[in-house]
Amino acid sequence: MRIPLSWIREYTSFDVDGTAEDLMARLVRVGLEEEDVHRPSDEISGPVVVGEVLEKTPEPQSNGKTINWCRVRVVPEGQPQTLTHEGIEPDGVQGVVCGAHNFDVGDRVVVTLPGAVLPGDFRISVRKTYGHVSAGMIASTKELGLGEDHDGILVLSTLGLDPEIGTDALELLGLTDEAAEINVTPDRGYAFSMRGVAREYGHATGTEVVDPAAQIVVPEATASGHEVRLEDEAPIYGTAGCDRFVARRVTGVDVTAPTPPWMASRLRLAGMRPISLPVDISNYVMWELGQPLHFYDAEQLRGPVRVRRAAAGETLTTLDDKARELDAEDLVIADDRGAIGLAGVMGGGETEVGKATTSVLIEAAHFDPISIGRTRRRHKLPSEASKRNERGVDPLLPDVAAQRAVELLVELAAGTDSGETTAVGDPALPPVVSFDPTLAQRLTGVEYTEEQVVETLRAIGATVVGPDAAGRLDVTPPSWRPDLTIAEDLVEEIARLVGYDRIPARLPQAPAGRGLTADQRRRRQVLDGLAAAGLTETLSYPFLSEEANTLFGRAEQSAEPWPMLRLVNPIAAQHATLRTSLLPGLLDTLRRNVSRGFADLALYEAGAVFLPGQQVGSAEIPGLGVHPGEEVLADLVAGIPDQPWHVAATLCGAEPATEVGSSGRRRDWADAIEVARDVAERVGLELEVVQGAHQAFHPGRTAELRLPAADGAAAGTRIGVAGELHPKVVEAWDLPERTAAVELDLSAVLAAAPEQVTAAELSTFPQTTQDVSLIVDAGLPAGELRATLAEGAGALLEDVELFDVYAGEGIEDGRKSLAFALRFRASDRTLTADEASEARGHAVALAERRHGATQR
Repeated sequence: MRIPLSWIREYTSFDVDGTAEDLMARLVRVGLEEEDVHRPSDEISGPVVVGEVLEKTPEPQSNGKTINWCRVRVVPEGQPQTLTHEGIEPDGVQGVVCGAHNFDVGDRVVVTLPGAVLPGDFRISVRKTYGHVSAGMIASTKELGLGEDHDGILVLSTLGLDPEIGTDALELLGLTDEAAEINVTPDRGYAFSMRGVAREYGHATGTEVVDPAAQIVVPEATASGHEVRLEDEAPIYGTAGCDRFVARRVTGVDVTAPTPPWMASRLRLAGMRPISLPVDISNYVMWELGQPLHFYDAEQLRGPVRVRRAAAGETLTTLDDKARELDAEDLVIADDRGAIGLAGVMGGGETEVGKATTSVLIEAAHFDPISIGRTRRRHKLPSEASKRNERGVDPLLPDVAAQRAVELLVELAAGTDSGETTAVGDPALPPVVSFDPTLAQRLTGVEYTEEQVVETLRAIGATVVGPDAAGRLDVTPPSWRPDLTIAEDLVEEIARLVGYDRIPARLPQAPAGRGLTADQRRRRQVLDGLAAAGLTETLSYPFLSEEANTLFGRAEQSAEPWPMLRLVNPIAAQHATLRTSLLPGLLDTLRRNVSRGFADLALYEAGAVFLPGQQVGSAEIPGLGVHPGEEVLADLVAGIPDQPWHVAATLCGAEPATEVGSSGRRRDWADAIEVARDVAERVGLELEVVQGAHQAFHPGRTAELRLPAADGAAAGTRIGVAGELHPKVVEAWDLPERTAAVELDLSAVLAAAPEQVTAAELSTFPQTTQDVSLIVDAGLPAGELRATLAEGAGALLEDVELFDVYAGEGIEDGRKSLAFALRFRASDRTLTADEASEARGHAVALAERRHGATQR
């Protein structure tokens, strides 16, 4: 919102010599944010004066162009020239070459003298051209920065001006004014007007302000006014689309009359381009009072004006010359031929005020903000009118704004008030708020007296009654503050106007037992552990193709579709579903880094995946106008997909070298399994690793990750997969050979993990190691045999580790040899060789009974 200083001074006591920075500094005190300063004088300066054309001599040139050699008086005749600069004549008559032809001798024009600077750093100096010495320039509208018209120079009589020769043209045209730009938050739509900003200035400074709306006398409605019908009988968003509509008619309007310079200057500073007098008056009143208006060519209307919802298939060509297909939820202004405007957003072309218009019907209405906002977004049609209507306009303004527009059309466009006034509908006013005066202190920590509370609420325009027997006040917010609906809103106003600086800055004491949840702490513990192990964390978008989701989300190939969530408005057609696995995004990151020369990588990512259940979404999305019931909320919750946290990693290339001159070990499937084990161990869990299968993984180098058998009902549940990717996947995805990957359901891991992890006691006694080599069936997983040995060895076993696998000469077909190192240790003594051998014998015996193992 831009605020021209000359305009704000009409309603406030703002200093005559005050700057835009001064104004913003005061408005900041009441919560309006400063944005920018706009000064035409930053681009235009120097001697720019009103001159009178004394001579105009056309001179044809050899290039086919005709120039005019002019003599222009820039000081009144008989008075000396007070300006001093090289090229300024002391007698006040300048010789100027001009290429325009739209002026005559005797016209008053704007003359830029040597030393002046125009927008675009255009510096005026004395120069020799076309055989003359030209000491200045007769300026056009475009050259002065007043508009885009460059068809000729600016003749002041066309603006209705007849200023004295030598008058400062910059001040005459409002180019010495400046504007402060502020940011208005969505809940304070009233501040999108000079009326609202003036009121805030009064709050900030404690000074009296003039309400421009209070200066306007509104006539009563007449029976002869243009008929208006409010036909939105079934409100979509809980309230009627329009609850107040005022129509006024002005006849004999001269739409070609010029916009006065003071009005055009203020509109330009406000960021509005002057177009024509009727349009400029409409915009001026909107900026002044905050009420959007629309002017119709009254002769083009057919029958009564109707406010209704659009019909199916109805179309409208708006003022921007675009044909729009309307939606059944759109609120429109219509007559007997159909829609003639999008209510509160933009008018239609058929009833537009044009050059032939002589009779204007003024529309000033109060619309439902929700309806206007949705129409604006649906048609992608922002406008200054919709900006105000969707934030809430004072419902008592339509009558006042219409009268103000009538007065300006009569005064500036030679119109005649027909006396026809139509006013229909009863606007809804803000409800009474029951308010406890002590609430302000309880919420802000500032001691406000009851008198101070009442005085502040009345200062914002509220009506305060009470207190009652319970000490409560009945507060009726002013009509221009639809955002004040609950007691906390009133507290915010009290804190804002009395001063935010009075609120003490104290850090709150955190209650005991709060902070991160147990799952959050353990999740961070897991991710910190992966980073400490040398993996690099990455983040990827949760949007995947259906093919990627199916390949990595489903373990087995199937013709049945894999359930996944599809996006209504995807960012890219090939990424139209939400991920059910982290691996596709992680592998894309790996591939991108490998293509840039990073061959040795270990990456990980943690995040939510989206697993749809039996119900996806809800049958109906409730509107914003009413609070949904419990059944509707339950249905919405039931349609939300399960979103467990997963953690995934992918590895390729070699590990970092342990010493200079050596190469690191090549990563393989075992590294992926080790990542999964590390994740589980961080939260005190040991995963069960068995031979597995997955369509995206190598058929012989894939492990299935399960919860350990000690976890009761959840035991044996598959929670992840690890191994090397299938060679076909590696080739199709352009990945390095033997790329390894792992993905775990982190939510399931955390749910199965013990609440508290107790570190094992460290023994100070030495360990004893014994090896065992067993021949078993080739199909027996090494992990299963390892678990059997651990079970048979008993409590003295500290660790068991596979160190050799052999099949070939000396081993019969269908069999293999697995060699394990068994480490034994006691907490209270040094073990003897016999004790270790006995424990080893128990382990081997159990393996023989359970798996038919024989010692090699």
